[in-house]
Amino acid sequence: MRSHLLNDTTAEHYRRSVTAGVERVAAKLAATDRPFTGISVDELTPVVDAIDLDRPLGDASAALDELDRVYLRDAVYFHHPRYLGHLNCPVVIPAVLGEAVLSAVNSSLDTWDQSVGGTLIERRLIDWTAGRIGLGPAADGIFTSGGTQSNLQALLLAREEAKTPPHHFTRLRVLTSECSHFSVQKSAKLLGLGPDSVVPVPVDQNKRMQAVALARALEQCVAEGAVPMAVVATAGTTDFGSIDPLPEIAALCRQFSTWLHVDAAYGCGLLASPTRRHLLDGIEHADSVTVDYHKSFFQPVSSSAVLVRDRASLRHATYHAEYLNPQRMAVERIPNQVDKSLQTTRRFDALKLWMTLRVMGADGVGRLFDEVCDLAAEGWRLLAADPRFDVVVEPRLSTLVFRYIPSGVTAPIEIDRANLHARKALFASGEAVVAGTKVGGCQYLKFTLLNPETTALDIAAVLDLISGHAEQYLGDSLDRAC
Repeated sequence: MRSHLLNDTTAEHYRRSVTAGVERVAAKLAATDRPFTGISVDELTPVVDAIDLDRPLGDASAALDELDRVYLRDAVYFHHPRYLGHLNCPVVIPAVLGEAVLSAVNSSLDTWDQSVGGTLIERRLIDWTAGRIGLGPAADGIFTSGGTQSNLQALLLAREEAKTPPHHFTRLRVLTSECSHFSVQKSAKLLGLGPDSVVPVPVDQNKRMQAVALARALEQCVAEGAVPMAVVATAGTTDFGSIDPLPEIAALCRQFSTWLHVDAAYGCGLLASPTRRHLLDGIEHADSVTVDYHKSFFQPVSSSAVLVRDRASLRHATYHAEYLNPQRMAVERIPNQVDKSLQTTRRFDALKLWMTLRVMGADGVGRLFDEVCDLAAEGWRLLAADPRFDVVVEPRLSTLVFRYIPSGVTAPIEIDRANLHARKALFASGEAVVAGTKVGGCQYLKFTLLNPETTALDIAAVLDLISGHAEQYLGDSLDRAC
């Protein structure tokens, strides 16, 4: 069994095995003609369940053959131009190269004596990102598993900075847009805040937080004896890609001495955009910022970070263990990243972004994000001109929310069912993947455009497919009614 350990004596075995795996994936990518095969849960589950994990195959080639049946053949491929579903991006090759390197070396980014160069690379990328945001010379941060963890850590820091005794946690309030990410509510619960601690702030017709409504909510908190612990502004909401009015929100946070967290998990790609960076104006006033490189920087999952204006606030996540990061190391200025992180053992995910920037440059990444934003604008014009569809808002980023409106059908429940059916039927066909959401209690569909290879022709073709599935459903419903 030692022959399977990666070391100096098995380097050639490693090369052959990984090359075989890469060739399988490359062949699959080259042959993929749709984003999904359409296989169902009931079809695939028994195939996976039938595998006896206590009887190894003993051969990498055989294991790859089996993997094709249980995973590669039926995976959802985000690189396909008609994958228009969730916030999943196609990935850039330099980042995949970085993934291969970091997996093999397997550095753990918790302490200096486990990572050395990896620690310095991660710290350099944090400084680079903080500089792009404009947080100032005292800024710092840490890579995380994703936006949910970043939001959790940011709100933990905000809670501690609020300087409220633990038995008064029920007085703390987090104010955020009614369109913000669900992780804000989840984080509040995990942090032991009261059930009414998250105060949803109304949005305008473009799904942006209303600054006037935020001011009223802050005033009401103070009047009721509550403590506005944090305001979470969103720079790229999941459903609409909307960007809250950051300068106005920042001014209110200063007025009420409230922590400002900006969730830019989606909109962080604007930090690299040669043409759209101004859409993030005001983010430089944040106390903390969430970024997801694995969304709009075209990185493999996971690659994310939380940034803070004042590195001193990260002390709230610091604990010392004699066997790992004793206090004396801080005095000796040994850079242990675990001192800033909610995680202990942590992958060297920063390497993927490092390789991307060193090969492509920030402008190269930003131009890719500009392309999908331009495509969304073109898609909005198509939808706005098509009488079959109702589109909610003109996009600021790369998301389109819309629904099919059949002629002659006025029952809201039937329209909802037709749209829901169209999404499910499209997924089952494997021809395209779209997402769904609800707006005002009604069922809508969603294109999340993160693939520069997607074209307006792809969008038009998928709209026709949606219309066809919806019309077929309505026709079948009419037949059944008769």
